[in-house]
Amino acid sequence: MIEHIGDKSAPAHPFVISGPSGVGKGTVLSYVVKDHPEIWLSVSATTRQPRPGEVHGKHYYFLTEAEFDAMVDQGQMLEWALVHGTDRYGTPRKPVADAIAAGKTAVLEVDLKGARQIRQSMPEATQIFLVPPSWEELERRLRGRGTESEEQIERRLETARQELAAQSEFDVVVKNDSVSRATAQLLHIMGIER
Repeated sequence: MIEHIGDKSAPAHPFVISGPSGVGKGTVLSYVVKDHPEIWLSVSATTRQPRPGEVHGKHYYFLTEAEFDAMVDQGQMLEWALVHGTDRYGTPRKPVADAIAAGKTAVLEVDLKGARQIRQSMPEATQIFLVPPSWEELERRLRGRGTESEEQIERRLETARQELAAQSEFDVVVKNDSVSRATAQLLHIMGIER
């Protein structure tokens, strides 16, 4: 299923990156795109209000409930979900298609539910699951953030157990035991060498 890997003549290809909270998806992806302008990171849409310093189109596409509903109804979301029972988040289809048409390697960072939806809406995407070196390390990373209550941490750990149990659904599993090694492995999977 990874026929585009290493083939520079192949058309641009979408990649889905998923994994449990605390595994380091954001950190690894920041290194992946750092020196590679040919990689395009998807920007999610949300119905929540912007936080101070967030820019529409850069951090998120900030949409009204009606705008979000219209995009879902018209099939313009590759995936979407209600998060924390209050706000909706999703991946708009058009920017991803535009990036691919422009020859970019499109990377979508989503949760397990989003990855499952994209398997239906964009089956050609290569799905990559990032795993921690161990359960203990994942728990240490989550607790080390210092940004969540014990109840929130326990909820994230329970979700992580479910997500890790689903890793066999993905095309490739990458262990994030070292940011540089995980970054190199992702670039290799995408057919991009450092």
